[in-house]
Amino acid sequence: MNHPATFHAGEIAVQDRADVPPRTREMASRAMRDAMPAQHQEFFESLPLVFLALLDRRGRPWAVPVSGTPGFARALSPKRLSLSHTPDLAEDFDTGPGAGVGLIGIDLATRRRNRMNGQTASGGEGLMISVERSFGNCPKYIQTRAFAPVPADPPPPRRRRVLLESDPVRRIVAGADTFFIASRGARVAGNATEGLDVSHRGGRPGFLGINEDGTLSFPDFSGNRYFNTLGNIESDGRAGLFVPDFTSGAALCLTGRAAIDWAPNRAAAFAGAERIVDFLPDEIWHVEDALPAAACLIEVWPDLNQTGRWQDAYPLRT
Repeated sequence: MNHPATFHAGEIAVQDRADVPPRTREMASRAMRDAMPAQHQEFFESLPLVFLALLDRRGRPWAVPVSGTPGFARALSPKRLSLSHTPDLAEDFDTGPGAGVGLIGIDLATRRRNRMNGQTASGGEGLMISVERSFGNCPKYIQTRAFAPVPADPPPPRRRRVLLESDPVRRIVAGADTFFIASRGARVAGNATEGLDVSHRGGRPGFLGINEDGTLSFPDFSGNRYFNTLGNIESDGRAGLFVPDFTSGAALCLTGRAAIDWAPNRAAAFAGAERIVDFLPDEIWHVEDALPAAACLIEVWPDLNQTGRWQDAYPLRT
């Protein structure tokens, strides 16, 4: 398989500031492919749940789940992945041919995860994705979970717009040990390198915090050092969060703008953080039955106790 252009200007700028060595960047260029290898195809087909990054009609990114019986995602070829149905609330998103899409699949039982970026394509009744980049991620910060049996006829998601200070937002954010972030580059259309992306973030419950100024903040822990998400934030800034409540199956969906805070003293106050990301929401939805079923926690990431919580680092800001 060929290797696409690896990084855009925003990613390179973040890598430079974080002192990523040339060898790491070269390794990344070999890890990113322009099509799905056989193991990624089989992996996506085995999952009951994937997460997408999509744009709405205003160009804002959202992170949203799509679920179904394993096999609802089918690899038609190394360059084509078909989802049997579009995400709920699809009428809000641009899913016509040529629209950008990012995808991440995680097996929460094994901590295995793979990512993909591409564009929507014609064909079928669900969502067809033309693959432009495919790559794996390490298992860091993933909490293992087991989903309850999925009902034969699960209820459809029900959403309502809420405010940051509302009880559902405060409760879900305070208990979150996992969320997904969608981001976009400045030039999404026709540009695989600067396309939509969705990634996973994990930490101790409370690692995502709400500040008095109406923003949310979270730490950026050590990762693969590709800086796909932070590079998009550097390039464009528009982002979306999906914050699940695994005990109830509900979730928060937010879209807004993100910014990287490189102040070393601020990161130093949060155990394990290398930098802090601030997020100003533009729109927030509380979605009941956002997940196909509730999931129980089996095991946290082994090194999670070496990381902090927002209320401990910034008690006056929460």
